[in-house]
Amino acid sequence: MSVTIIGIESSCDDTSAAVIRDGILLSNVIASQSVHEEYGGVVPELASRAHQQNIVPVVDAAIRRAGITKTDLSAIAFTRGPGLLGSLLVGTSFAKGLSLGLRVPIIDVNHLHGHVLSHFVRRGENDRVPRFPFICLLVSGGNSQIVLVRDYNDMEILGQTIDDAAGEAFDKCAKVMGLPYPGGPHIDRLAAEGDPKAFRFAKPHIPGLDYSFSGLKTSFLYTLRDNLRNDPDFIVKNQADLAASLQRTIIEILMEKLDLAVRETGVKTVAIGGGVSANSGVRDAVERYCYAHGLEAFIPERAFTTDNAAMVAIAGYFKYLDKQFCAYSEAPYARVTL
Repeated sequence: MSVTIIGIESSCDDTSAAVIRDGILLSNVIASQSVHEEYGGVVPELASRAHQQNIVPVVDAAIRRAGITKTDLSAIAFTRGPGLLGSLLVGTSFAKGLSLGLRVPIIDVNHLHGHVLSHFVRRGENDRVPRFPFICLLVSGGNSQIVLVRDYNDMEILGQTIDDAAGEAFDKCAKVMGLPYPGGPHIDRLAAEGDPKAFRFAKPHIPGLDYSFSGLKTSFLYTLRDNLRNDPDFIVKNQADLAASLQRTIIEILMEKLDLAVRETGVKTVAIGGGVSANSGVRDAVERYCYAHGLEAFIPERAFTTDNAAMVAIAGYFKYLDKQFCAYSEAPYARVTL
C-alpha cells in the first residue's frame, strides 16, 4: 500500500507544503514573504501573521497539484523546530488540526534533519541518492555544521559554528555594503564580477572541526571603516571585489574543515545542504574538491536548499516507515541540535 505524506514547513518566513508518495515528490509549494525586505531581516511577528494567511491556500495548492485528495494522506509531517516560535506554532497547530480531522498520525521533523535528508527527495524512481555513511556540510543563515550521516535517523554533529554561521556572515556583511535583504544572493551575484584576491580578511584558527565567522565579519567591517575614511565612495567603487574576496574567504573556511572531516572519517561521499548551499562558489568548490579526491558529491537542486516542505515530507516519510509518530501534546521548540 502506498504511503502518502504531506509536509508542512513554517520555521521562518516561508510557508511551504509538499506531498511525497513512496519517496517520490508530487508537489512542493512555497509562499515567500516580501514584507521583511524593508526591515533588512525577518520580523517574527510579521512572519507568524503571514503564515496564518498563507498556510491554508498553500496546503490546498500542494494537495491539488499532487493530484490527490486529503483523504489519500497517510500522515501529516511538520517542522517542530528549530525556528521562530510564533511561525512554528502556526504550522504545528495546523498540522495537529488536520491530523485530528483526517484521523491520521502526525510526525514532527527537525528542520536541520530535513536539510540533510533533502538529498533523498526524488522526482523519479531512478534519481540518484547518497549511500551511507556520508558527510553533510550543512550551511545556512543560522547554522554551520559538519554532520556524519550513518542512516536516516543516525546523525552525529562532528563540528559546528561557535558564533556566527556562514549565512550570517554573508547577510551581515552585505547589509553594511548597502545591499538588499537577503544579502547572500547579492554577494554571490557580485562575486562573479570581482577579483577574489583584491582584499584579505582574517581567517579563524579554531581547533578541531568547529567553525567561527565572527572574526571574519569584524575584519570585513574594519576594512570598510579604514578605507571609507579616505574615500567615501570606497564601497561603491569596490563592491564586486569586496563580494568576491568575502565569498572566497568564507568558502576557504568551510572547505578546510570539510577536508579535515573527510580525512578523519574516511567517508567517500560528501553532500551539502541549507540555504548557503545555493551559493555558486560553495557548490563549485565542493564539486572540485570531490572530483580531485575521488569522492561522490551530492549538490542539491536550488529549490531544495532554502526552507521547503519537500525536505520535511521526506524526513516524515522515513519516520513513518519506522512508526515514529508525534503526540499531540508536543510543543514547538526554538533551538535544538540534530
